[in-house]
Amino acid sequence: MVKTSTENIIVRYPPSPTGLLHVGNMRTLIFNYLFMKKHEGKALLRIEDTDRERSKQEYVKYIKESLGWLGMTYEASHQQSERLDIYRGYLEKLIEEGKAYISEEEPTLQQIERAQEKGKELNTSVIRLKNANKDITFTDVVLGDVTINTSDLGDFIIAKNLDHPLYHFTVVIDDWLMGITHIIRGSDHMPNTPRQILIQEAVGAPRPEAYVHLPLIVGLDGKKLGKRHGATGTLEYRDIGYLPEAFLNFMAFIGWNPGTTQEVFTRDDLVKSFDLSGIQKGSAVFNLEKLDWFNKEHLSLMSDEEKKAYITPFIEALPYGDELMVRYEQLASVLFERISKGSDINEMHQNDDLAFYAQDPLYDSKKIAWKKSTNEQALLHLKKVYEMLMTYDGAWESEKIKSHLWNYAEEHGKGDVLWPLRYALSGKDKSPDPMSLLSIFEKDESLRRIALAIALLEEVQN
Repeated sequence: MVKTSTENIIVRYPPSPTGLLHVGNMRTLIFNYLFMKKHEGKALLRIEDTDRERSKQEYVKYIKESLGWLGMTYEASHQQSERLDIYRGYLEKLIEEGKAYISEEEPTLQQIERAQEKGKELNTSVIRLKNANKDITFTDVVLGDVTINTSDLGDFIIAKNLDHPLYHFTVVIDDWLMGITHIIRGSDHMPNTPRQILIQEAVGAPRPEAYVHLPLIVGLDGKKLGKRHGATGTLEYRDIGYLPEAFLNFMAFIGWNPGTTQEVFTRDDLVKSFDLSGIQKGSAVFNLEKLDWFNKEHLSLMSDEEKKAYITPFIEALPYGDELMVRYEQLASVLFERISKGSDINEMHQNDDLAFYAQDPLYDSKKIAWKKSTNEQALLHLKKVYEMLMTYDGAWESEKIKSHLWNYAEEHGKGDVLWPLRYALSGKDKSPDPMSLLSIFEKDESLRRIALAIALLEEVQN
């Protein structure tokens, strides 16, 4: 277990509002959240909008909605664009102390063209930090001691001007003033650390208690995570039916392991088990099939009432959704056996695997008989089954009905008897077994469908 010497742990959620919050960034926020909750600390939401041209309020809203969906709490929200006076004060102080300076730069062709397009005067001065050109050593919880020589960085830019600080500068000032104790972020930020330590030393800010650089997320092909791997906006996962608990569980396991064989965790279980020492060094794989598995496992933990509330919007969105909901209680077990997430309902619809539950099946008379059996034999068996079910007065449950029909099916061939029955009920080559269908449709509807198939066979014979 990684020990922490600070009683009041403070972490930050630092997304940039330049696009939809995608799963790579969300994994980082989740690790911050779990660590903070484990130690009963605080989390601060910090919107890092120093990229003024690309930052948009609609993305800020998306970030907050994503955190709300996952139940990831925070105590305060800050937007860097509202803290420019604070950054200006520290920039002025660095310049006064000779630790930073205003540098006149040669304009690039792109800068000249952009200034001309906007009809603005071109200003090429920037503010650079004087680099101490030395070795910097810091300790990372995951990677251990890391030493980097800063000479190659040169006197790097920390602001475009006094009113336009850049990312490296603002995060150092904010981490310091907000009392951030643990900086937990992706390994792609590792090269930023020496720059930020140089800025810390220049402004007199202490280092955080710990740096934690999380492993890179890759797809199953081992390549950097992208849209082709399912890396998309976080709320899209909500909209297609992933449960927040399942999504948290799945994301926590991308680069972390509890050290046991247990995989399915509730939120409380994750918080209790989470420890920084369980973070792996190597790349972590993003696997949508595994997310489906987690979601199905979490669905199984829901009560019948919760399942119904969860699946109802996906069913009602279908053209025949109201008809399906009429027999939801009978259908529920079949549906939840087939799906991993709510949007799978629409996929079943697209594959024509649902309509027959709500609408009369469309029969192909050539498919009613089983293999080498004839239509005459299929008609004989369907009439007998119809008669047996018509006179049956026991409980209309699949196992009870099976007991009632089984001797006849074994005597005359299970395939010859049960295939026509199943096809009469569904009109499909593939569907649940006939006993399950009888239970779903109940007695009157089952008999009506069998009668439809019988009428078709009689018509074909004539």
